[in-house]
Amino acid sequence: MKPNPIVGNGTSLQAWKASQHLAALPTIDAATLVPDGCRAVIIAPHPDDEVLGCGGLLQELARLGRAIQIISVTDGSASHPGSQRWSVERLSAIRPQESAEALRRLKLPLHSLQWIRGGFSDSQVAAREAELTEFITRYLRPSDVVFATWSEDGHCDHEAVGRASAAAVQKVGARLHELPIWTWHWAEPEDSSIPWQRAHKIPLDIHSVARKRHAMHAFASQLEGDPDIGLPPVLADHVLERLLQPFEVVYL
Repeated sequence: MKPNPIVGNGTSLQAWKASQHLAALPTIDAATLVPDGCRAVIIAPHPDDEVLGCGGLLQELARLGRAIQIISVTDGSASHPGSQRWSVERLSAIRPQESAEALRRLKLPLHSLQWIRGGFSDSQVAAREAELTEFITRYLRPSDVVFATWSEDGHCDHEAVGRASAAAVQKVGARLHELPIWTWHWAEPEDSSIPWQRAHKIPLDIHSVARKRHAMHAFASQLEGDPDIGLPPVLADHVLERLLQPFEVVYL
């Protein structure tokens, strides 16, 4: 098993703002990514990854009237290991509710949005990767445009979801785009391990960024740690700020 790269505070926002690679990325818009007549399928390892990775894109897709399906692979119940305050049972109940509130804050049409919950075990997705591939395949159409976490994003569940999504897309004949999330924590600004040649920016206006920020603050469980056991928040301020730049990045 490779070491966990998600440690410490990670790469600073200031460092990313100085990245020449990031500054030079070409832009792409939602209408190009998801053409008229296609459905966007967002595959989130945990309830919140759909907002962290593409909360801005989701807003624009909703404005365009594109059909949207979200697949939440796990319920995110392992985010506070060893905590009595944030027990597995409590997190299993609250995290999907937080996700629904976040989507409401993004002004997504919840009445028409399709939302699938996979029920896979948080932090154990790789152990059932073949099963996850079959699960995702059941919910895809050939005309879908799929957005999944990058298969080298650094978190074991994110990487397993990326691999399973790629396999499912290949079976169905849909298109896959990958989203970096934890990459912004462990990677360096000019890191050669990032597939810069595939990367594009999705520009976000100030209103989209503000709504994304508001949505991210719906995840109360992730904004709080457990001081009793020395557990910091999953979404500390420095993590949120890295994900609230005036653009999102997608690997085509």
